Amino acid sequence: MKYADAARKLRALGCEELPRRRGGSHRIWYNPGTGRLAPLPDWGAKDLKIGTLRAVVRQLGLDWEKFRQA
Repeated sequence: MKYADAARKLRALGCEELPRRRGGSHRIWYNPGTGRLAPLPDWGAKDLKIGTLRAVVRQLGLDWEKFRQA
């Protein structure tokens, strides 16, 4: 899954991307429902690894199945 697809799913689940303060390839996501933050790599056209996605979803306090279906 590419970053754009993951970002679309996170937005659908109520998460928001925080503004960037520095350079780099990671973007910080915030879940207002749980108050948790998690970094998500933005590698453009390169696919994100499934373990990375699962870790971000867990850090944000979301359910993996809901993320997959979003």
